Amino acid sequence: MRILWLFNPWWESEDWERRDKHLVEYNSMEIRWFPEWLRRISLTPGSVNFVVGPRQVGKTTGLKILVRKLLSEADERFQILYMDLELFANLSELREALLYYLHLREEERIKNSFIILDEVSSLPEWYRIVKGLIDLGKMKDDVIVATGSSSVNILKHAESFAGRRGEGRDVYTLPLSFPEFVRVMGIDPRRQDRLIDAFRRYLIHGGFPKPINGIFSEDDFIKAFERELTRIDKSVEIAKKIISTFLDMVPSALSYNSIAQKIGISHKTVESYLEVFQDLFITKVIFYKSTDVIFRKEKKIMFRDPFIARSLAFWCGKELRKDILYENVVQEHMLRKFGEVYYYRNKYEIDCIANDMKIEVKAGKPHRRYPKDVVVLEEEDVPKFLVEVFMH
Repeated sequence: MRILWLFNPWWESEDWERRDKHLVEYNSMEIRWFPEWLRRISLTPGSVNFVVGPRQVGKTTGLKILVRKLLSEADERFQILYMDLELFANLSELREALLYYLHLREEERIKNSFIILDEVSSLPEWYRIVKGLIDLGKMKDDVIVATGSSSVNILKHAESFAGRRGEGRDVYTLPLSFPEFVRVMGIDPRRQDRLIDAFRRYLIHGGFPKPINGIFSEDDFIKAFERELTRIDKSVEIAKKIISTFLDMVPSALSYNSIAQKIGISHKTVESYLEVFQDLFITKVIFYKSTDVIFRKEKKIMFRDPFIARSLAFWCGKELRKDILYENVVQEHMLRKFGEVYYYRNKYEIDCIANDMKIEVKAGKPHRRYPKDVVVLEEEDVPKFLVEVFMH
C-alpha cells in the first residue's frame, strides 16, 4: 500500500515539510496567516469533525499545518494518517487503505490516531466504510477530520454519523472577511484612509489566499469551476448562460422564471443550478422578508466573495458594477455575523435584513428617504461599518 506512504511522508522522513507542495507554497507567500478554523476542530478522542468550504480557500494547506502541530505533540509518527480521497477510484480502494493502516498501527502498538480524510465529496458513499469501521470498534477512539467542498453532500453525510461523533464539530472554512483581511494586512482600522484603501484591494482580491498573493487569476478560478461542474455532471454551457443572465439582472430581485425565459430553459433547471452554485459557496439566494419569509417571491442573488464575482464576470465577458460588489459584500458579512440575511421591497427597498438590523447600501444608487431604523451606507461608510459590526 505504497500510496499511504506517499500521502504520509512524515512516516519515513523528518524533513518532510521541505518537500510538501502545500507547505512549501504556504511558506513562500508574502502574505500568509494561521487558519483560525483549525482551532475549532475537536481533537478529543472519539471526535468526528466535518470541515467544509470552497475550493482554493486553503483547506488542504490548513490540514498540513494541523499535521505539523500534531506531529510535534504525538508520541509516534504513525499516529497521524492523511488521505486525499480524490485519488481513490472506488470504495474498495478506500477500505483496503484503511485496513492496511489499522494493521500497521496495530504492529506499532498505537491505540488511537488522528485520521484526516481530504475532499471526501469526490468519493461517493465514502462514509459507509468509515462508519462501518467505527461500529466495529476499530476507529471509535480516533479523531477523524473529513473535508469537502460541497456543503450539501458533506453535511448530509455528517447525519450518517449520528451518535458516533463524540465532541466532533461542523467547521466552515470561508474566504477572509474584510475585518480579517484588515488584520492579516496589518492595517490600523482606526485609520480611515488606510481602511478605504484596504477595501479597494479587498474588492479586487477577495479573501482567498492565492489571489491575495497574486498567484491565482480569474482564469485559474474559472478552469477549476468548470472542472467541478463537469465532475458533478452539470453543463458548463448552461451554467455560464445562467450566470451571464443574472449578472445582467442583479442586484435587482429576480425570479427563476425570468432567468429561464431569457435562456430558453425551464425554471426548474435554473433552480437546480443555483442550488449547485450555493452548495459550492459561489452564490447565495436571498429571500424576501416582511413579517415572515416569503420563499415564492422574487429573490436576490449574491456572490459570496469579490474575487468569485470578478472571475465569473470575466468568464461571461460582463462588466461587474460597483453597486453589485458593495451590496454583496455587506450581505455576505451580515450572513456571517448573524447566520441569516434577507431583503425587503415595498415603496422602498432594503438590501439587507439580518437579526434586528436593516441596511441599505447606496454605492452607485439613487438616493431616497428611508425610515429611521434603516442604516443607509454611502460608499465610503462601508469599510468602517463592516469592521465595527464584527468588533461587537
